[in-house]
Formats: sequence, C-alpha cells, structure tokens
Amino acid sequence: MSEQWTNADEAPEVDAADATLDADGAAEEYAEAPVAQDAVTEAPAESEDAAAEDAAAEGEAAEDEGAEDEPAVDPMEEFRSTLASQFGDWYVIHSYAGYENRVKVNLETRATSLNMEDYIFQVEVPMEEVTEIKSGVRKQVRRVRMPGYVLVRMDLTDESWGAVRHTPGVTGFVGNAHQPVPLSIDEVITMLAPVFDTPESGDAAGEGAAKGAATPAARTSPAEVDFEIGESVTVMEGPFETLPATISEIIPESQKLKVLVSIFGRETPVELSFNQVAKI
Repeated sequence: MSEQWTNADEAPEVDAADATLDADGAAEEYAEAPVAQDAVTEAPAESEDAAAEDAAAEGEAAEDEGAEDEPAVDPMEEFRSTLASQFGDWYVIHSYAGYENRVKVNLETRATSLNMEDYIFQVEVPMEEVTEIKSGVRKQVRRVRMPGYVLVRMDLTDESWGAVRHTPGVTGFVGNAHQPVPLSIDEVITMLAPVFDTPESGDAAGEGAAKGAATPAARTSPAEVDFEIGESVTVMEGPFETLPATISEIIPESQKLKVLVSIFGRETPVELSFNQVAKI
C-alpha cells in the first residue's frame, strides 16, 4: 500500500513537469511566430523599394531621351521672335556723325524727363568690331556700324515724334519727315542682330562647351586695310628684309599683300603678310 501511494505521489510530479515543458514550448513558438511574420513583411517592402528605384531610373532615362530628341533652338529665330513680340516699331533717325552714342544718351534721358517711357521704349546704336592693321600691328576695334544713324523703338504719336525730333543732336527721321516709315523685322535684324556661333564653331572654340549651344557674339566685319595699291613699303621680315617694295595687290581675306621688290634692278613679285611690311 505504501508503494502505491508513493507512485501516486510521483506520478503527478511527472505530469506537472511535462505540463511545464509543454507550456514553455508553446511560449517559444508564439515568440518565434512574429519574427517569421516580420521577415515575410520585409520581403515585399524591399521589392517595393527596388521597383521604385527602377521606375525612377526609367523616368530619368526617358527625360534624357526626351531632351536629346528636342530640336536645338535656332538663336536667329529666337531673336526674330523677340523682336516681333516687342511693343512699338523701329525707326531710323539722323544724327551728327560721331555723336551717335551721345544722341542715344540724350534721347533716353529726354524720354524719362518728359514721361515718355510708355512711347519711347529703346534706343540703339548699331556697333561692330573690325580688325585694323596699322604699321604692321593688328588690333580689334569697336566702332559705330552706321555713322550718323541711330535706331529707336517707339510708338509713334505727335508727342513722341516731337520728343525725338527735338532731342539735341537729332537732325530728323529717315524718310518722310513727319510720317516716317518703320523698319521691317528683316531690316532690324540686319542692323541689330549679333553674330551667332554655330554648333560646330562652338565646339571648335573650346572644350567643355555645350553641344549645340549658341552664343551671341559681337558683329564683326572684314579687316580694315590700311594699305593702298601703289604704296611704297619696307619689308620687315624674310630674305628681303629692309628692302623697299611697292604694293601691287591687296588680299584682305588672307591678310596678304603682293609687292614688287627691286632685286638687281629687276622687280620681283613677292607675297607677304600684312605684318611683314611697314609703311615708309
């Protein structure tokens, strides 16, 4: 009888231990379940991030392709559009030669003082850069392109006409004195448009320049030659140095002269650069 009670007492202890183990195992399984669930949740999030990155990359590529497909803007056409969109018309006024820039300042000041800014919009003196060669020295000179003329953009009324006409240095409008004819857009472009670099010249001008970019540059003219046919000069360089020569031909495009050099009593034709001779 004592042994049976002993076994009976021991049996509940074993059952209690098993119950404790079962409870611990269930707790561990419950604790691990959210971890697995989190791992499952993270996978879609990572895939969504990757998809977003791919979409952004595709969008940037599409923008780049769109930018490349866009045609380059013609700077001359852009200049033409700007002129066409401005208020008023362009007129040409006479001034004393050499006083063009002074007339420009006088007219701008007068328009302000007379409260005519709503009628007189812009005053321009067309300028250009030329290459002058004097005494064998070549230099760039900026000068008035049309001496004695000034351009004004204005809304022509009796009042604005009087304000311009009576500006110091102005001698009148070109054309009909009281009803001047405005310039056409093409005429304005001819007088005011800067020289625009082509994409090819822009690339050749320097590395790093944006392809297709157009840069307005000062209007330039052929070199102004300070020589005359038949003029006597002295050769400054080469085998005929110090010898006198006579100019027989001038080639401004290549900056060359054809001269006749007297050698042993006989005139010999020689081609020289502008900077290889000097005036006597």
